[in-house]
Amino acid sequence: MHVPFNPKRWSWRAACAALVVAAAPAVSAAPIEILFVGNSYTFGRVDPVMRYNAANVHDLTAGFYAANATGANPWEPHPWGGIAGIFKQFTVEKGLDYDVSISARNAASLRGQFLNTANSAWDLRGNVASQKWDVVVLQEQSDATLPVGSGKNANPAQFRAYADKLEQFIHSGKAQTYTETALYGSLAACMATGSSAATCNTVRTIPQNVNANPDAKVYLTETWARPDMVYAHLVTTADTTSPTGSPVPDGTNTQATLYYQSLAAMTSDLHASIYGEAAANGHFAGVIGAGDAFQLAFDQGLVKTGGFYDANGVFVPNQAGDAMNLWWDDYLHASKYGSYLDALVQFGTITGLDPLSLGANEIAARDLGISQADALTLQRIAAQQLGMVPEPASAAMVLLGLALIGGTRLRTRRK
Repeated sequence: MHVPFNPKRWSWRAACAALVVAAAPAVSAAPIEILFVGNSYTFGRVDPVMRYNAANVHDLTAGFYAANATGANPWEPHPWGGIAGIFKQFTVEKGLDYDVSISARNAASLRGQFLNTANSAWDLRGNVASQKWDVVVLQEQSDATLPVGSGKNANPAQFRAYADKLEQFIHSGKAQTYTETALYGSLAACMATGSSAATCNTVRTIPQNVNANPDAKVYLTETWARPDMVYAHLVTTADTTSPTGSPVPDGTNTQATLYYQSLAAMTSDLHASIYGEAAANGHFAGVIGAGDAFQLAFDQGLVKTGGFYDANGVFVPNQAGDAMNLWWDDYLHASKYGSYLDALVQFGTITGLDPLSLGANEIAARDLGISQADALTLQRIAAQQLGMVPEPASAAMVLLGLALIGGTRLRTRRK
């Protein structure tokens, strides 16, 4: 800072005060507080994603796991980083200040998040109310948003009801008392969601969220289509002797129930449901289209598109030289590639920055064991999904541009 010399007003005190002001550091803005709410899709299911960058993410369910491990799988130890951890790394690389937290539980639905139905020791709603958030990302169970009968957990009415409940809890936070009979409009409508009459008529008492923020940006994550719901295979179970709980046939030799004839058809239903809810409730900031990005990569043949199961109906893990596989061995959860793509779409949607700006030397990809070429491919897919990559120019337009440039240069020489 330049301090102009004025002999009429100069004094040692004034000069020292000016120098102190000049040396004082600029007051930085508070970090953006962001919470990722979800389930195993959110925490990544397996390493290297599950515990990635966990040291820089607040795992709000780690304490619940330590105090009461009921319902927690031994191959999913806390603390978790997951999608939140990858997102955090992206923001650091771009010089953004995000304070990142995650509240996730295996198989948690939005209803389970709001009512703490899975286990009273896991106060998931309390996590949402634990502080004032600037951004909250909500993720429903993978197939819960699908039309009735289109998935084991398909429950679109319940999804819409509790997406709205969480949005209201985050934005206004009013205390409420209700029954789900009243929530759905009738006992019959409530029971159509799979609940019993007793459950429908249970009085739900929700305390005030004192940390509600009407300005919070609340997003819905679009989940991805699942090969295990499309391609024939045997029913599997988690191998408890495996360090990851990898899927193995359950020994009954039973064919799994299939719900779709193609991944594209499933993606279409997921898209319609998630985007439909965001359109119906204008208080959502938008949708994070991870599922559409998966389908885009699949349609362009940039990832594994077949051979998910062998002739005996047993999963086929990726082999050396195979294309990137967006799915893990159960063909339900994302692989490290799928999780990276998910996080890229999250990053681009929330920050407004082009995922391609992260570049080939992006650190999270390196840490996860993703090659530079594959990282760039996934970044481009995310950018395309977000509409941040311009359409390639046609050959005619390129020639016209070259001609115009040439003409300009010619006229410049003649001057």
